[in-house]
Amino acid sequence: MAQQTDIRAGGASSRPTAHDTSVLDNAVWAALGGPHSHLAERVGRAARYPADVYAFAALADPGDPAAWADLHTLVGPGTTVRIKPVETVPEGWDIVGGGVGVQLVDTSLRAEHAPEAIRLGPDDVPEILDLVARTKPGPFLKRTIELGTYLGIRDRGRLIALAGERIRPPGWTEISAVCTDPAYRGRGLATRLVRAVAAGIRERGDTPFLHAAANNTTAIRLYESIGFTLRRRSPVLLVRSPGTSREATAL
Repeated sequence: MAQQTDIRAGGASSRPTAHDTSVLDNAVWAALGGPHSHLAERVGRAARYPADVYAFAALADPGDPAAWADLHTLVGPGTTVRIKPVETVPEGWDIVGGGVGVQLVDTSLRAEHAPEAIRLGPDDVPEILDLVARTKPGPFLKRTIELGTYLGIRDRGRLIALAGERIRPPGWTEISAVCTDPAYRGRGLATRLVRAVAAGIRERGDTPFLHAAANNTTAIRLYESIGFTLRRRSPVLLVRSPGTSREATAL
């Protein structure tokens, strides 16, 4: 069962703004119906990001059979998709993988720009994909950079650290893809980039939040030490829709 703590932050413009935390209970759905609606592929009460942007789908109500029917229409038969927060699936759907994630929200982070950080763009995607493959901070795909601002730090031209924005429920922006080349760890690069990304998020009036795998205790401790507070723990499932995919049939 998902566990959560209700956190309402407040304060001056340099501190987290008081936003409704309830949208974070179903953050992907809220983002696809809000700031990221231009990216949404949608059928009724189901939606998803394009597969090369962010491989997640969402339901308006995971307990509604009609929403699952809409998702089946959206993704087609025999298709695997990641979804959260979902604990059980209807008959015919299969759970083929997954884990447990945690959600943390900014309650006392010191946000500040990093002069050494540069904004990354589409031309930087090959380097980003290489760094992500070596450090495994979480999913980053060919078009993930379209979700928001991504900042990097280079050393002699080589990308050595990265952080950026992912899903955007109303009033909130997720910080994601936080990673550092192993040869450069221990220098505070990730923290500087998180603070810099957060500064941009705060400037447009949003509050930063982030997700991590529940077993990634090192990252969770880091985030808590710089001003994030654990809000919620919930499952992340990889599910397969009923039926046989057309590709499988063709084979």
